[in-house]
Amino acid sequence: MSAAFGASYACDPVQSRGRRHKEVAAPTRSDFQRDRDRIVHSTAFRRLVYKTQVFLNHEGDLFRTRLTHSLEVAQLARSIARALGLNEDLVEAIALAHDLGHTPFGHAGQDTLNECMVAYGGFEHNLQSLRVVDHLEERYPAFDGLNLTFETREGVLKHCSYKNAALIEAQEPGGVARRFLDRTQPSLEAQLCNLADAIAYNAHDIDDGVRSGLISMQQLQSIELFERYRLEALAAHPDLVQAARARRLLYETIRRMLSEQVYDVIATTRQVLQKAKPQSVEEVRLAGPLVGFSADMKALATPLQQFLFSQLYRHPKVMETTVQAQNVVRDLYAAYVSHPAEMPTDFAMREDTQRAVADYIAGMTDRFAAREHERLTGQKWLP
Repeated sequence: MSAAFGASYACDPVQSRGRRHKEVAAPTRSDFQRDRDRIVHSTAFRRLVYKTQVFLNHEGDLFRTRLTHSLEVAQLARSIARALGLNEDLVEAIALAHDLGHTPFGHAGQDTLNECMVAYGGFEHNLQSLRVVDHLEERYPAFDGLNLTFETREGVLKHCSYKNAALIEAQEPGGVARRFLDRTQPSLEAQLCNLADAIAYNAHDIDDGVRSGLISMQQLQSIELFERYRLEALAAHPDLVQAARARRLLYETIRRMLSEQVYDVIATTRQVLQKAKPQSVEEVRLAGPLVGFSADMKALATPLQQFLFSQLYRHPKVMETTVQAQNVVRDLYAAYVSHPAEMPTDFAMREDTQRAVADYIAGMTDRFAAREHERLTGQKWLP
């Protein structure tokens, strides 16, 4: 048994459901470690450094990007996995890969690309992440994609419409999309990464939002989950009340809030597992959701999510950028569909033109998309 996990319900790489294309096992790494390494060395992973989380890359050097977000998700998920006896290597692989299919300009790009593709199957960034690791990466002579294990791919596809799940199931019977049809659950490692994603972005969006000046510490004091730990931080470090130490107060508040959420997930999930008593990964799949917050913590986290949505993600300055980003994506889509030769040859020569265009745009970084838009339309947006 690996030192990275110990529970009977954890995913064991030796018992993996395998890869789509058979390969000889690596002599010094487990299959999940090998997945993680392939993800880190992929082109799509490197592109995440220039893809928007909330704030565009040019708006500040210290704002989160999709890359730093993915690293923070991996750190949180590994910490929780270690306490629960889950497979840390699998958790890390899923966390690092979960946003590989995200468009430039964050959710604005995703939503616009979905509108453009509505007559051609739509666009889902989770499904696109699976397309990246299954098809779009070109690094190996024997197969397209990264040829990851079933367990990593299952975690990457954390959401999927019924229609798309049925299409994937037809191509891969009993594969990663099956659970969306029969309403079973993914592995505990996949469930954990899904929750760690939400914990991470709530915390770092507070930090980035305050840094940007779009939300304030005063506004956040109306949110119980934040205010509880701000007061704790002040009680432990009274000097943080000084205006000059406001940044430290913010960091200490977020740190305490994150820690308490992690402890809550660990304690709650342990209780649920003790009650459900799954003895294997397959029993986990047949049970209901097993990883989660307590009812009290969920009640505290929900108002924070609502606050960030209304006060940050829908802030007029963010929405102004969102509209501009949507126009860029919409213009790029129209230009490439009309003139596929403007894309690289491997995309231009594909028969499924609309999907080829969506794949090409989704793979762009923010700044490359802006440069392409300027080249094709003559309109300059980003500096």
